[in-house]
Amino acid sequence: MLVGYARTSTLEQEAGLEAQVRDLKALGCEKLFQEQVSSVAPRDALEAALEFVRAGDTLVVTKLDRLARSVTHMGTIIETLEKKGVALRIVNLGVDTGTPTGKLMLNVLGGVAQFEREMMLERQREGIAKAKGEGRYKGRKPTARAKAEEIKALSAQGMSMNAIALKLGIGKGSVHRALSPKAAIA
Repeated sequence: MLVGYARTSTLEQEAGLEAQVRDLKALGCEKLFQEQVSSVAPRDALEAALEFVRAGDTLVVTKLDRLARSVTHMGTIIETLEKKGVALRIVNLGVDTGTPTGKLMLNVLGGVAQFEREMMLERQREGIAKAKGEGRYKGRKPTARAKAEEIKALSAQGMSMNAIALKLGIGKGSVHRALSPKAAIA
């Protein structure tokens, strides 16, 4: 059986997820697992797919980066699949671990992908450092903690947590945390 796995990192990538699902169905995947979650977050659908596959099945993904976040993670996934007698097919690379050449190619390509990710992160850090040095880096917008005093003042005026949250454009939970006794200790 061909079992498909599709993933995008964010909800804004809906079209990318739909394209993966469409491609996996066109390839003949009888069972599909899909999710919209960061590669570093827990991935329940991936775990479910790895649990579901049986000996003789092939797990199919459209791209390597949809499956593994690092060479180590990819190795763990491949080891899990090998123990179960399951092959892995990565469509855009033409790699199928059902063959010795496919296994070799996957390991080489995984190493290159991890190298490229590390280089991208290094360039990103360099860009942020340069922008900070030039005074152009603004960083993340202030969180609800930055509005703690304003939250407390509005609460003292008798405003409800819901009204405070709406007025300040923050979540009700953030208002609750700012008003909790533990917030005063921190």
